[in-house]
Amino acid sequence: MDLQDFIQQGEGQEEDKIVAWNLFQQAYEAQMKGRLEEAVQLYKQSLEAFPTAEAYTFLGWTYSFMGQLNEAIEECQRAITLDPDFGNPYNDIGAYLIELNQLDEAIPWFEKAMEAKRYESPAFPHMNLGRVYERKGQWDDAIESYKQAVTLNPDYTQAKKAMMRLLTLLN
Repeated sequence: MDLQDFIQQGEGQEEDKIVAWNLFQQAYEAQMKGRLEEAVQLYKQSLEAFPTAEAYTFLGWTYSFMGQLNEAIEECQRAITLDPDFGNPYNDIGAYLIELNQLDEAIPWFEKAMEAKRYESPAFPHMNLGRVYERKGQWDDAIESYKQAVTLNPDYTQAKKAMMRLLTLLN
């Protein structure tokens, strides 16, 4: 997403959106540098200036880095409430549920992510669904999910390796 996309979202003053965008960028930079507490505060400030599904989702992602998965899920649910077409928070909730070893609960979240109208990385939920099926011992379903991920993104090395690993194990 760039500033133009950000400005076009929802109702609000353009100035508020620009402030929110700048805070979002600062938060992301802090997050990538491992300054997680700072990132949390900056994402919250961005949300106060102008709430977006992206800021809620990235705040959740930051919480997940901190091991606060329940808080991460809550922020993703806020993102979905704000923009049900945005795919990332559905996938992220599913990924957090995998970490909580709630495999069956994760599946519908990946399915919703696959159906999302706005999602820049549609291969991710297929990969994550493959991880669920693999952990459950459903090898054929896992291979099919990995294959879908590779079809959507032929450069998705992790999905290719997962698919080849399972195919090798089954032969």
